[in-house]
Amino acid sequence: MKIRLVVEGQTLAATLNDTPAGSAFADMLPLELNLQDYHAIEKIADLPGSLPTDGEPEGIDPEVGDITLYAPWGNLAIFYRDFGYARGLVRLGRIEGSTAALDAKGPLATRIEMAE
Repeated sequence: MKIRLVVEGQTLAATLNDTPAGSAFADMLPLELNLQDYHAIEKIADLPGSLPTDGEPEGIDPEVGDITLYAPWGNLAIFYRDFGYARGLVRLGRIEGSTAALDAKGPLATRIEMAE
């Protein structure tokens, strides 16, 4: 499933995984979020509902560009810096190309929507 993130006017193309969690996330779209910085590694935001995690691994080693769910908190986490293995992370999809738009400081007004 192709989606796009419009971060402060910059468009990032992404693909969601064909999983129950990825599909449930797609069903929430479009979303208007304020992405907050978390430890200069990821941008996070609360989601309006929960996503299924049955059958997902206990955790992952996220890569730059990964769109994930942090299951213990139920929030979206988008990685723009490298990070090691973390329990509770569920990969929802991946940004294709540069994540430079996520490097900006402060809350980032972001719209996530299905791509046409």
